[in-house]
Amino acid sequence: MEESEHLKSLDIVELHALSIIADNQPGVLRDIAAVMATNAANVLTVQQSIMTSGSDAGKALFYFEVECVGGIAHAITDLLTVPTVRHVSTHDTFSRIFGSRVIIIGGGAQVAQVALGAVNEADRHNIRGERISVDTIPLVGEKDLTEAVDAVARLPRASILVLAGSLMGGTISVAVDRVRAAGIPVIALKMAGSVPKHADLVVTDPIQAGVFAVMHVSKRAVFDINRVSGREF
Repeated sequence: MEESEHLKSLDIVELHALSIIADNQPGVLRDIAAVMATNAANVLTVQQSIMTSGSDAGKALFYFEVECVGGIAHAITDLLTVPTVRHVSTHDTFSRIFGSRVIIIGGGAQVAQVALGAVNEADRHNIRGERISVDTIPLVGEKDLTEAVDAVARLPRASILVLAGSLMGGTISVAVDRVRAAGIPVIALKMAGSVPKHADLVVTDPIQAGVFAVMHVSKRAVFDINRVSGREF
């Protein structure tokens, strides 16, 4: 192997996060993406929104997570030459800041109890260097719950779903199957309806369900939901 090829093989792929403030007009995302491609930055995540407050209200905010070799400085320099780009800043990635996400969906009282267990357990892990975040939304109604469950598979870094309620079934169960097929395990509280039959694990105590969810996500805990799949606690 020639020396140049050997050095290339030792190049390290780095992960970077960028926030880009730009004018809100057609073609901006295309121009930014072209700069990324020119600099061999592989886009892993992209989000776009319109800023609603502050001095940049009305402008477009782009968030990128990219992987590249050799740093991101040259790409930032090129981005600042795009006429519509106003500002570029770098950050730690969301995976570093917020880490894996535990998603809790269901009735308000049950969600609160599951969150209590999950937050307390996540705190125990996070003070030791992990990053586990807990997201909750209290919802009722089969349609709203089905839409929320289906959306979990589209959420970045969603690692496990806990369904907390007293009655869930019908199309919610079908959505649970789709989430599991996407590789996201599902814990359900013991409840009426067909959802418990479709979940990976059924737990009676909502606080314990939250603890189990975080323990499964943790890289340091010894609990693995796959080893107890189909069981009820």
